[in-house]
Amino acid sequence: MHTVPQNFLRIEPRYSGYARARFAVLPVPYDATTTFQGGTRNAPAAILTASEHFELFDEETQTEAFRAGVATLEPVEPHQGGPGAMHEALFRHTRRIIRDGKFLLALGGEHSISSALVRAVMTRQRKLSVLQIDAHGDLRDTWQGSPYSHACVMRRILDLGAAIVPVGIRSLSLEEHRFVRRQRIPVVTARDCHTDDTWIDRVLNALGETVYVTIDIDGFDPSCAPGTGTPEPGGLDWYQVIGLLRLVAAEKRLVGADIVEVMPIPGSAVTELLAARLAYKLITYVSAGE
Repeated sequence: MHTVPQNFLRIEPRYSGYARARFAVLPVPYDATTTFQGGTRNAPAAILTASEHFELFDEETQTEAFRAGVATLEPVEPHQGGPGAMHEALFRHTRRIIRDGKFLLALGGEHSISSALVRAVMTRQRKLSVLQIDAHGDLRDTWQGSPYSHACVMRRILDLGAAIVPVGIRSLSLEEHRFVRRQRIPVVTARDCHTDDTWIDRVLNALGETVYVTIDIDGFDPSCAPGTGTPEPGGLDWYQVIGLLRLVAAEKRLVGADIVEVMPIPGSAVTELLAARLAYKLITYVSAGE
């Protein structure tokens, strides 16, 4: 695997080389199925740039997790054959990273990429729970003629045989609402996160022992993360999200993650800075749990 000079955190080569790295950061600048505001293809580069501008010491855990090794790989080129072809190409590419025993941390791009990433992780982890932080259900069977739309990604993950635990949800179609009830999917809504003191326990109890995390940045309230294509009011705040992630990393076995749907806003770096800091928090929590 080839790494890039503009690496996540701008760390020196002895920590960013692929061979010894515990973590592999994979940029996926893809946004072919977005349906409102485009521009998430620009997010991976923006997040990498943002990551160069904060301290590497984590005050919460009092550690420097980058020392475990964080390799940043070359971006995955969008496939021109359509969403299905992109899914297959991304799956094949990611499977090699999983075979090498790396913790995959992908930076999207739109949310449709996550089903290919989970599929790759499941070549080694057959029994997998997926923690979904998101404003939307993303449970349609097809959308605008494609089963690989960003609006269908969690449905495709269910098709793989993974269990899902959606958190922060506050926008569902009637079709999705009925599907959730029929399948008894343990949705924890954004309202629950603000009104139910037991919401984190509910999430932990619903997850299995082996967990993949997919974070759609619109799971955050737009006041925290305005740079996204489909913002929804009433979302989660920073400490709710990292508090959940720290407990999941401590009590479960995290095996991969992605952060998607960042849409950089010209003149504002708020959302990509949040995404970059969130990515480093994931690395920190996984390192602390090992």
